[in-house]
Amino acid sequence: MAKTQALAALLLAVVALATIEGAHAICSMANEDFKLCQPAASIKDPTDSPSAECCAALGKADLGCICRYKGIAGIWLRMYHIDPSRAMALPGKCGLTMPSNCS
Repeated sequence: MAKTQALAALLLAVVALATIEGAHAICSMANEDFKLCQPAASIKDPTDSPSAECCAALGKADLGCICRYKGIAGIWLRMYHIDPSRAMALPGKCGLTMPSNCS
C-alpha cells in the first residue's frame, strides 16, 4: 500500500512539475505524457485500465527517477484528484516493473 501511494504521489508531483516547467521533460516524460495517464488514476470516474498511450508514455519514463519524487508529491494528489492506489497500479497494469528500491 505504501509503495502504491508513493508512486501515485510521485506521478502527481511530476505532473505538477511538468505543468510548472511547461514542455520540459521530467523523468523522460513531458506534461502531455502524464496527462495521458490521469484518467486511469482519477478519484472520480476512473477508466478501468490505462490507455495504450499512457502505457507507452510510462514505458519511456525513467521509473527510478519517478521514485525520487515520491516524498514531495503528496500535496499534488488533492490538486489533481488522483487516487494514489490507482496511480501506483499503472506501471503494473502496463506490464512494467518499478525498481526494487522504490518503496
